[in-house]
Amino acid sequence: MDFSITLLGWFRENGRELPWRQTRDPYAIWLSEIILQQTQVKQGWDYWERFMRRWPTVEDLAGATEDEVLREWQGLGYYSRARNLHFAARQIVALGHFPDTLEGIKALKGVGDYTAAAIGSIAFGLPAAVVDGNVYRVLARHFGIDTPINTTDGKKTFAALAQELLPEGEASEYNQAIMDFGALQCTPASPNCAVCPLMESCEAFRTNRVQELPVKLKTLKVRERHLIYVYVRCNGHTAIHRRGPGDIWQGLWEPWLVDSEAAVPSAAILLRQHVKHVLTHRVLYADFYLLEVNERLFLPDDYIWIKESELDDYAKPRLIENLIKVL
Repeated sequence: MDFSITLLGWFRENGRELPWRQTRDPYAIWLSEIILQQTQVKQGWDYWERFMRRWPTVEDLAGATEDEVLREWQGLGYYSRARNLHFAARQIVALGHFPDTLEGIKALKGVGDYTAAAIGSIAFGLPAAVVDGNVYRVLARHFGIDTPINTTDGKKTFAALAQELLPEGEASEYNQAIMDFGALQCTPASPNCAVCPLMESCEAFRTNRVQELPVKLKTLKVRERHLIYVYVRCNGHTAIHRRGPGDIWQGLWEPWLVDSEAAVPSAAILLRQHVKHVLTHRVLYADFYLLEVNERLFLPDDYIWIKESELDDYAKPRLIENLIKVL
């Protein structure tokens, strides 16, 4: 049984109908790939449509401000993607056209090997195989590969195999096929092996190792962090500041952040305590206070006072959005 031919046959009957698959516009395809880097299709779909409505061309996106892009991105997380997207849009406009080589696409900020291969193959038919979590899983199971996917050897092994399996002249359809097969058929927890067209040739199924593959070494240390916020309300205004570089949520806005419980004014009222918020590399616990005053406090220079009614105009982390809903 030919792996690639079977996969393409499955895709033609079961592939997902996604709006960015109805076009060869590299801008629309690039936008979808950046949004879906750390986001499931169901959630990313709405964001893609919103971006395309507001900025239908790369020139439109390049002409936006970073604040506008961050505000539109709000809720998706991993905000460096939004900043890179905006920067890359200006790279493309400066270039005069969307790059149509792998090297040119990879030169865009925020674009790595996988994203470049996806954009290049789908938009331009470039013979470049994608390798992401879905691809690792499908290949590891079908070919019985137990080399850890997050090692140098593993990455080389899977990249070479993926490229070897790429059918000539069908890179676009094949790449989409293997991604959908991993997302819909060969899923992480409950793969539908009973009706899998590759069941007879699948090494993991034959040896009862489906749940053991792919292998990934555990290297991630999750750290905890405690944040203390004081929402200051003064005659319909509140104080916020933009988070700086080198930390989580760069470029987003938040209320007054204090260093310790001792720094919280005695008149402040505790609204929420130890609110848990999980990020990839850390778990945050936040306390949220309300302080109502008649005169503006003296806060560090990077804080600005805005009308509370204008809070929605400022891009904020999801945690802050949830805390402010308490008010």
